[in-house]
Amino acid sequence: MTEHTENHQEGRIVQINIEEQMKTAYIDYSMSVIVGRALPDVRDGLKPVHRRVLFGMNELGNHSNKPYKKSARVVGEVMGKYHPHGDASIYDTIVRLAQPWSMRYPMVDGQGNFGSVDGDMPAAMRYTEIRLQKIAEAMLEDIDKETVDFTNNFDDTLEEPTVLPTRIPNLLVNGASGIAVGMATNIMPHNLGEVVDGAIAYIENRDITVEELIKHVKAPDFPTGGVIYGFEGVKQGFETGRGRVVVRGKVTSETAKNGREKLIIYELPYQINKAVLHQKIAQLVSDKIIEGISDVRDESDREGMRLVIDLKKEAISNVIINQLFKYSELQTSYGINNVALVKGRPRILNLKEMIAEFIDFRHEVVVRRTTYELRKAEEKAHILAGYLIALDHLDQVIALIRAAATPEIAKDGLMTEFGLSEIQAKAILELRLQRLTGMERDKIRAEYDDIMKLIAYLKDVLSDEGLRMKIIREELEEVKKKFGDERKTEIQYLASEMRIEDIIAEEDVVITISHLGYIKRTSAYDYRQQKRGGRGAIGGRTRDEDYIEHLFVASTHHTMLFFTEKGRCYWLKVYEIPDGEKGGKGRAIQNMIQLPTDDKIRAIIDIKDLQDKDFINSHYIVLCTKKGIIKKTLLEEFSRPRQNGVNAITVNEGDQLLEARLTTGDSEIMMAIQSGRAIRFPESTVRDTGRGAIGVRGIEVDSENDEVVGMVCVEKEDNQKTILVVSEKGYGKRTNIEEYRITNRGGKGVKTINITEKTGNLIGILDVTESQDLMITCKSGITIRMAVADIREAGRATQGVRLIRLDGNDEIAAVARLDEQEEDENQEVEGVEADQSASSDSPETPETPGTESSDGEETPAE
Repeated sequence: MTEHTENHQEGRIVQINIEEQMKTAYIDYSMSVIVGRALPDVRDGLKPVHRRVLFGMNELGNHSNKPYKKSARVVGEVMGKYHPHGDASIYDTIVRLAQPWSMRYPMVDGQGNFGSVDGDMPAAMRYTEIRLQKIAEAMLEDIDKETVDFTNNFDDTLEEPTVLPTRIPNLLVNGASGIAVGMATNIMPHNLGEVVDGAIAYIENRDITVEELIKHVKAPDFPTGGVIYGFEGVKQGFETGRGRVVVRGKVTSETAKNGREKLIIYELPYQINKAVLHQKIAQLVSDKIIEGISDVRDESDREGMRLVIDLKKEAISNVIINQLFKYSELQTSYGINNVALVKGRPRILNLKEMIAEFIDFRHEVVVRRTTYELRKAEEKAHILAGYLIALDHLDQVIALIRAAATPEIAKDGLMTEFGLSEIQAKAILELRLQRLTGMERDKIRAEYDDIMKLIAYLKDVLSDEGLRMKIIREELEEVKKKFGDERKTEIQYLASEMRIEDIIAEEDVVITISHLGYIKRTSAYDYRQQKRGGRGAIGGRTRDEDYIEHLFVASTHHTMLFFTEKGRCYWLKVYEIPDGEKGGKGRAIQNMIQLPTDDKIRAIIDIKDLQDKDFINSHYIVLCTKKGIIKKTLLEEFSRPRQNGVNAITVNEGDQLLEARLTTGDSEIMMAIQSGRAIRFPESTVRDTGRGAIGVRGIEVDSENDEVVGMVCVEKEDNQKTILVVSEKGYGKRTNIEEYRITNRGGKGVKTINITEKTGNLIGILDVTESQDLMITCKSGITIRMAVADIREAGRATQGVRLIRLDGNDEIAAVARLDEQEEDENQEVEGVEADQSASSDSPETPETPGTESSDGEETPAE
């Protein structure tokens, strides 16, 4: 079918295919709605009608520091000059811009009746008055400095801006919603402070991920408050531009004087009509969908919202609240659909793209503003330079002007005589006589100097992107300081989407494992430091035959690798270890990991993040056994936790795994045996093997009764560390690592402590620094904490000093180091005095760091 169009002027008929005509017309209409009506611009977050209202108010001088103007006057101004549509559409826009429950940050300051949350209509425009809010002025700032492009208005008589040079990231801050043709947009409002933080984070790191940005821009923030219920949909919206956010109203319960409970709804989900919600709840009660409600009434006033629900005697408040969430608009979901115009085309944007587009726009505004200011400054400098030439030749200039018949001749004369431009010559002719006084002449010179400095600065800005970004950042920080506020909407995570680490505070805890396999964690602050030779405090109440065997410090977010004496490896998150009192015995480790009854934890390694590919491929686990076997395996082989554990080393019959250490592959290894010998060799001499391998000889163990007591791995460049050795009966000392010569792996080693009956066998070897503390645990359960700095350095072949006074047949069970010292020393802990005196076989003079009692006399090796 065709349409006949008669062209009267040329007397001919043009045939047009009606299908093509309708298609073209509809596409034109669609594009007009998309670009010119329903979708916001990504740069200033405004639709044309909003932009025209704010620009019209600015042109009228309707600013925040001036008196209010009638809304009708603004509507007439905007309709007559920029927006050729009905007055209702313009007034509706003004009303919405002024409603604090519609806009997260209102742009219009309204006086009069602008409607209510109950859906009441605003008063007619002839009754209400408006002016710009300060935040709207921040969106219009620098508009007169050629920062944005202007276009002709509908009748080509005036110009209007195509976008506002906003300092506010308005698209994210106030959001937008609109239905175009074939597409729609629904962008949630956010908190200004959070969005600014996100924008600054983007300026600092252009490669920032959406996940990292979410740490700054946490979630939408609605003007009406409420609670965001579940974060997964929000996160999806941030990452893809499409998602779903579920919002609940805030409800609290009160008990009336008659003992009955009542629910108070004091915050609603965004865009929910309170009167309609009230009606809906009443309907649910009358339809017997919700039972247990006796009355619903609205007690809202100037103080705030208060929708009261009286409950029947037998009603359970939590049940009623959940029914209200299920059946009424007290829980509402919103579709996130971030569609905005980017360079005139509609696009779906994620969080990073929205921030990036805003920062790019701000950068363009700063460049254009600086270019304008530079041009104006150079024009002013040009005129001032002319003034200075005239002032330097004042008498000649005055004579020339007096002699000239007309201003034109005077101008030409000035230009010829002094080499001035026409602009300079005109400015000199217009110079007032008062500017020729001495003080005024000095002012002109000072003004010229100042403007030359300004020109230099503006040129720097134009040539240095880093400086421009600094300006953008400073302006954003100023916006945050001026207009930022606290979040109104709370975020409530669902159990299914919560990473447990997010709700567990990251802190250092002391983990203890007893000889019989009981594990617990306690705060590191529960252990206070004492002096060397002190009596100690109870570190864990154990059964008579049990004692604390392992004690170390780790963060709650880390992963523990447990190595057993049979060579198996198990995994456990630190926060999964039960929290216990310092004196409690803890929980059986067999209940925590699937450990066979005939196996036992021997070594523990604390790993910050097993998902860090670079870390696990550049670190090794070094294992040693009691019979002196050593083995090295890449950490990556232990990065996939399994419920039943994995094989870490194949242990020979009669041998046991003793120690495990995390290394970089370039450290030096020391192993010590009970009889007091130690060996030092480079880690590079041990080649790395798979998890199932047996390992190679590290140190020679002579007798059946002798065995390895410990292993340390020290980085080659680490010269802060000393080697601490401790004997069964409480003696110990520190020795410089260089005193142990480097030998071949598998040798006998050298003497590390002078073993006597008084000292007992060697029990432990550690690498320590003076900033650390030492935790010594006895088989009786007594624990003492002391500063490593209090233990003096001594030669390799001495017996050391007394570290702890032991009762009867008590012996040291374990020695561990803590990384931080505490200041509160020598306090009474759990009623056990921190006794500084040494035991009865020492002199009466108490030992102090840096002096030696007879116990600490150095005995040379034979």
